[in-house]
Order: sequence, then structure tokens, then C-alpha cells
Amino acid sequence: MKITKVYTEKYKWPKDKPIQNGKTTFTHNSLNLVCIETDEGITGYGTSYELNFVDRLGQLLIGENPLNNEKLWKRMYVPKFLGRRGNSLWSISAIDIALWDIRSKAANIPLYQLLGGSRESVPYYIAGGYYAPGKGIKELQEEMEEYLSWGAKAVKMKVGVLSLEEDAARVKAVREVIGDDVKLMMDANCAYKAYEAVEFSKMVEEYHPYWFEEPVDADDYDGYRKISEKTIIPLAAGENEMTRFGFRDLFATRAVDILNPDAACCGGITEYMKIASMADANGIVMSPHGQQQVHVHLDCAIPNVIMAEFYPPQYDAKIYEAFKNPVRLNPDGTVSPGSEPGVGLDINREVLKDYMVEDSSYAL
Repeated sequence: MKITKVYTEKYKWPKDKPIQNGKTTFTHNSLNLVCIETDEGITGYGTSYELNFVDRLGQLLIGENPLNNEKLWKRMYVPKFLGRRGNSLWSISAIDIALWDIRSKAANIPLYQLLGGSRESVPYYIAGGYYAPGKGIKELQEEMEEYLSWGAKAVKMKVGVLSLEEDAARVKAVREVIGDDVKLMMDANCAYKAYEAVEFSKMVEEYHPYWFEEPVDADDYDGYRKISEKTIIPLAAGENEMTRFGFRDLFATRAVDILNPDAACCGGITEYMKIASMADANGIVMSPHGQQQVHVHLDCAIPNVIMAEFYPPQYDAKIYEAFKNPVRLNPDGTVSPGSEPGVGLDINREVLKDYMVEDSSYAL
């Protein structure tokens, strides 16, 4: 089997209303795909947040066997020029996911089984609780009540935009409406300085958060250490960490209890599997961040994953129309990967045709 064509498809569409996390306001949704065609008629799809280096990297892939993912990963990863961090590694990540999609389709089994098939389903949490115009505590509570009606047994909310006192009141309000038996996670998206995160932790410890995600900047390893020494709330981090080398340094802090690696930016599935093994060897559990179509397979392949992240239709309704086999929730508070071969990124182009903003290709 040989790679004959590498190209990108980028789609973008507006949200019904803007939403905000600790540092960023989102006005649009997007889907960025790397597409890799082969001489045997199998096309693989990968995704990441930006794909600015795919044209350059695609030249390295033409004529190669897509099943040699380790060989191709090492060819693309040249830290002096490409791949150490940032957008070039995102492009490598998307390409690597597409190569695994080809491998899974060639084997005619879903990705999670190809990677080991640890289980058929995994508990999930709803990634909600964003800030939005006109959304106060009452609306936040109603949102969480809706998630509970779906069977959710864990929910996540954003913190970091309002004052410490106002956000502590929001945490209290969510705990009151979900009760004591539902897990509650907080995500600051790197909004705090370490001393602020410590103070905020003390204000909300009584509401028993299951974890406090990214309280400080991803590179502030010393900040994570300081916070972990002064709070009983477990810390989660890793969605902005990259490659096994970055995670090695994060492990060294001994401050993070739950890892949130994202295969779409950490180096793809090839690198993700190495990070997962490192985490397991260090006694650290995982709950991956990001694209649920891909990560539900990784969640069910890896034994040290404790929960899947699930983005509800309130975050992006169109995405459920865009994929041929969108991830759906089970009524028991779990989520399962599809039984179709591949990583789950095959799309309905008819649904997205009016939203394409860019495409490019490199072919044999």
C-alpha cells in the first residue's frame, strides 16, 4: 500500500451564541481534516486545531507505506525545524491520526480494538458550564439539570472569568443542583496565577470538586507544585502538553493526578500511546481532552483512562450531523465507540459543503 495524495479540508460555521472559558471567547465552530489517499482505495482522516504545515509535511509522505506510522512520525518530527511544539506538531498529530485511520480500515476493525480493546464502554462527563451572554446562575443550574436528565453522572464547568467570589458562588450553585453523588469538575483554562488558584481552591473545597483542571499556564510546572501542596482537590492538566518529552517533565512535578492529553495536538495516536504507557507506569490516570470521535476509541483502548470527555449539542449541534457515525451517549452514564473500522472521522460532506473555507493538496 502506498500514499498517493495528502490534502486538507477546513470547515467553519458560526455558533448560535458566543461562549467563553477562562481565557477565550468562541464565536465559531470548526472542523479541520487531513485526508490521506492510498493506491488501495482507502482514505484516512485526521484532525487538529490548525493544519498550517500539512502541505510541507505531505511531501514527505507521498509514495510511502501508510502502515509504517513510526517511520513516518520520525520523518516528520525534526525539532530544530518542525514538530517540537505548536502548530507544526498539530499538523503531525492530524497526519498521524489519519495514518491510524488507514491502518484500522485496512484491518477492518474499529480503532479501539486495533489498539488493544480494554473495554466496550467508558464513563463520561459532560464538558459544559461555559459563560455566555445573559447566562447567570439560574441558567447554569438549568443546564446542569438537563445533563442529569440524560443520565450523566459527572459534569464539568468553567471558572476563571469572574471574581473568585462570584465563581465560587457558581460552583456552590452547581453542587446544590446536581447533588452529592454526581462528580463535579472545574476547568480554569489556565486563567489563574498560582496564588489565586490556591485561594480559589480553599473557597470551593467544601463543594468537593472531583478535579481542578488547568488552574495555571501549561508551562508553570512550579505553579502546579505550589497549588498541589496547598489544596486537597486533585489537579488535572495536559491538554496543552506536547509529546512524551513534555509529559515526562509534567510527571516530574508530582503535582498532577489526572492527565488530559489530546491526540490532536500531543503528537497523534502514536505519541499518545507512549504517553499513556508512561502515565500508567507512574500511577497516573487519564481523561483525554478534545475531539470525542477519536478519543472515545483511545478511552476504550487504554486501561488507565477513568472518564471520557463529551461535548454536548449545546456546544456544537452541527457536529452531530457532520459525522457519519457520531458518538452517542449510553443511558447508563457511559459512552461507546462505534463498531465501524477507523477512527470515526468520516464526514457527511453534503452537510458541510456550504462551510468549507479552505482546501489544499499534495499528490503523487
